[in-house]
Amino acid sequence: MMNTEQYLQLKTRVKRIIRILKKILPNAACHLTYQTPEQLLIATILSAQTRDERVNKATQQIFAKYPTPRELADADIKWLKQVIKPVGMNKTKSARIVDASKKLILDFDGKVPSTMEQLLTIPGVGRKTANLVLSEVFNQPGIIVDTHLQRVTARLGLVEFNLNPEKIEFRLNKIVDLSQRAVFSHLIGDHGRQTCKARKPLCQECCLIEYCCRQRKLSDCQ
Repeated sequence: MMNTEQYLQLKTRVKRIIRILKKILPNAACHLTYQTPEQLLIATILSAQTRDERVNKATQQIFAKYPTPRELADADIKWLKQVIKPVGMNKTKSARIVDASKKLILDFDGKVPSTMEQLLTIPGVGRKTANLVLSEVFNQPGIIVDTHLQRVTARLGLVEFNLNPEKIEFRLNKIVDLSQRAVFSHLIGDHGRQTCKARKPLCQECCLIEYCCRQRKLSDCQ
């Protein structure tokens, strides 16, 4: 549990981090390519444990052939597996996006629902996917916990290392203003991709080094 002083310190740190990163990364945003909420949902399901560029190459082909859930629900699975292969986990992900499309048709008239509870009933959708869709489509900003956000927020001392994604989300919800949660997520994500990398972080180029556990040489820093 945070005491009041810790809470205020972390709130202040978050605001400074957002201000700094906005200057460095003015174009931070969702990098998945889509034209409809349903396409965003499918793209986000495919984006697990892979890079957005690979997903965008796959979805360009998928959405050209199957632009809506009603068409994707009856897709050629063999063809989908081949297209999704560069993304990784092609057998699992091809089944998930077909099942997700069927769920949208069966329960939501082919449309993406607008609540966390409803989104979590869709195959392949966890809180990360749901928060991204809610933020991008329904103006319900949420913390989007991917591997970059997990790593960077821990290094910056905003959360503990080795917390699970749900605990990270709930912890950050306490210190990131509601209106800034999606913005914060995109800024941290891009910073993680470009600078605060997992194996070889570019610490000499980092605009947030003063907050980093590597700079402070903390024993639990990863």
